[in-house]
Amino acid sequence: MEREWRSECSLLLNGEAAPAATEPFNLAFPASRCPGCNAKIQPWQNIPVISWLLLRGRCANCKTPISKRYPIIELIAGALAALAAAQLGFGMPLLAAMIFLWALLALTMIDVDHQLLPDQITLPLLWLGLLLNIFNTFIPLADAVWGAIAGYLSLWSVYHVFKLLTGKEGMGYGDFKLLAALGAWMGWQMLPVIILLSSLVGAVAGSLILVMQRKGRSTPIPFGPYLAGAGAIAFFWGDWLIQNYLQFAGLN
Repeated sequence: MEREWRSECSLLLNGEAAPAATEPFNLAFPASRCPGCNAKIQPWQNIPVISWLLLRGRCANCKTPISKRYPIIELIAGALAALAAAQLGFGMPLLAAMIFLWALLALTMIDVDHQLLPDQITLPLLWLGLLLNIFNTFIPLADAVWGAIAGYLSLWSVYHVFKLLTGKEGMGYGDFKLLAALGAWMGWQMLPVIILLSSLVGAVAGSLILVMQRKGRSTPIPFGPYLAGAGAIAFFWGDWLIQNYLQFAGLN
């Protein structure tokens, strides 16, 4: 994305795009390298959690410390997969659920680091949810379609009302697309749960972050992690939450 932005900025400012890079640059190429000494990380040094423990959290070549974030994220990914397996058993729904949950995890960390929710993840996630539910993998297709529409339009409406009243942008378009994707996977019925959970947790956590970092209320805080977290909770326990709420409210 940064390469594309540089090329587009060069085209805008200079009238010609920046020279295109010839080497591939994606998740597979080039191979992972140590940021300290640029040594190539071998496959056996890239086994989730185990390699980090065997290397004692340091590069095998230059002994530069390897961030604990790597094994932590890997453990979270494994825990999410285990939870999904416990609920769904083994089969195609489990594979789909793992892709869904790992995409949410990736989006969370990207948004924390860069305040971006890339279309390269949110849009395929949206279309995959609709495609899977053609076969009623998780919910009926009609619920998935309405979930995608309602998910996008709900935050789109909030964004434009907020901008009209304040002249400021309260969130990014990536948030609309992420909620649309969650609606495509879980249906429109789960959107109130996701919005309520993400708003409550976001308000509390955001306030604590501002207080702890001594920043003003105008400091931007990414909303994507709260949406993704609420989506994961709804995926595992959404029906249980709705049932208990209805019983508590005397509506069931």
